[in-house]
Amino acid sequence: MAVSARASRMWGSRPVFVDIPLTRKSKPNVRRKMITVNALTRKYARTTAVNQISFSVDKGQIVGFLGPNGAGKTTTMRMLTCFLPPSSGTATVAGFDILDQSMEVRRRIGYLPETPPIYPEMATAEYLRFVGRLKGLRGAELEKRVDYVMGRCSVADVKAKQLGKLSKGYRQRVGLAQAIIHNPDVLILDEPTAGLDPKQINETRDLIKDLAGEHTIILSTHILPEVEQTCQQVIIINKGRVVATDSVANLQARARNAETMILEVAPRDGSIQAEQVQRKLEQVAGVSRVQIKDRRNGGFLLETESRKGELVRGDLARAVIAGGWDLNELRPAAMSLEEVFLQLTGSDSAAQEAKPDTAANTPAADSEPAGPPHADAAQGEEPQA
Repeated sequence: MAVSARASRMWGSRPVFVDIPLTRKSKPNVRRKMITVNALTRKYARTTAVNQISFSVDKGQIVGFLGPNGAGKTTTMRMLTCFLPPSSGTATVAGFDILDQSMEVRRRIGYLPETPPIYPEMATAEYLRFVGRLKGLRGAELEKRVDYVMGRCSVADVKAKQLGKLSKGYRQRVGLAQAIIHNPDVLILDEPTAGLDPKQINETRDLIKDLAGEHTIILSTHILPEVEQTCQQVIIINKGRVVATDSVANLQARARNAETMILEVAPRDGSIQAEQVQRKLEQVAGVSRVQIKDRRNGGFLLETESRKGELVRGDLARAVIAGGWDLNELRPAAMSLEEVFLQLTGSDSAAQEAKPDTAANTPAADSEPAGPPHADAAQGEEPQA
């Protein structure tokens, strides 16, 4: 909208009023922080489960939350969902403090624990209506949201079937449906693809990606490729402390102390000796290691390593061409998220990352099953019949 001011100028002996446009300074495009955690701590007697962790999540982001067993992942999520009070520190969700405004936080969160909170004797649609009423939905709006989430989560075909008779995959999808039924600002998902077949996993990943933008999502999972394919940011926690928070690409770049390149070299005429290519590349200034990886298309796949900051890509290409060979491929080698994770946490096995923290980290509160949703965990009101 144009903004102007009235000013007078003299035309002969008479003033004439003209519009003078005013420039308005544009506001910087600052992304809103949907979740802010500052020095959050949870102690149990002599055990510190979460030790002064701090991080923030922008609105609309999908964030992967990773850590070995007992690292403090589930404890952190339970504090953010107001299920567990912190010993010290602060956190806000959608601008509301988790201690002073816990009911406002709960209204704006959808939570799917590792074990979906279902009532086995209820039918799918009946259960979703029950949860919707707990979350404050009524009448036509309730029915609209029930139909919507059943369609989005592909459970409409079992809407009349008892939850106790559903497969694990269907129960998982019903759990996701109950988490999004009230259209929350924030979704916290603990192992959302557990028990699903490959087709269902892909559908769930696509659904999570679709929900991003209108929802902010924290995803705790032990499936590292799932984080790489789904998440825009990764938070890695170890022994109760945040050890890294960044994008997957940036974490991979930061974790490597050396630059690694992959080359595919093929013969131009006749045959090629892998050892000959290896010796040629080892002569390139700055290259510290050359390894023959595989035979491919009549040639060879090689991996070279150089000191971080050494720009050897051009020299490698020139060495291959000067040797009389074809260079079919030259690219940087990406460090897998699994390698980054193991390096940052010092874990001996990727399997250690598999499950959320258990009683080894916390006494009763952190090992208590989530259970079905209830009024106190939603909006503090009884559902209408």
